[in-house]
Amino acid sequence: MVARIFDFSLRQRVFVLLGVIGVVVAGVWAASRLPIDAVPDITNVQVQINTSIAALAAEEIEKQITFPIETEMQGLQGLVEMRSISRFGLSQLTLVFDDHTDIYRARQLVAERLQNVTGELPAGTQPKLAPITTGLGEVFFYTVDYAPGATNKPATRYE
Repeated sequence: MVARIFDFSLRQRVFVLLGVIGVVVAGVWAASRLPIDAVPDITNVQVQINTSIAALAAEEIEKQITFPIETEMQGLQGLVEMRSISRFGLSQLTLVFDDHTDIYRARQLVAERLQNVTGELPAGTQPKLAPITTGLGEVFFYTVDYAPGATNKPATRYE
């Protein structure tokens, strides 16, 4: 059976070549119309609240800023998880919502609750919502190359 396939392929070279070209064209056409992204974004729906104040230590920030904001955010619709970091000069809360939650609706709910707690925070603190970003947005690629017309570049390039 295999011998007959080889025999046919050798005798009908033009037919086999046209078949290969047809399969390549069909593959390129199908690949260009795939409805998926090469790197799908699998990040969950997150809203971050950042509050910076330079005059307080981490423990004071936890008691005076982070804890009141955490308490106010409890019970938000679709809230799955809440994480917080209190460091010198920074309080950051990350609110993770259900995957089917609209990011703009989640941000609206958080902003409304944030207005309620602003009066309880120390003077000079202004909690702000972080921009809408994902984990993939934090990754960027760059290359450093020689200027056009550079004369002292090496003969080979390592990539």
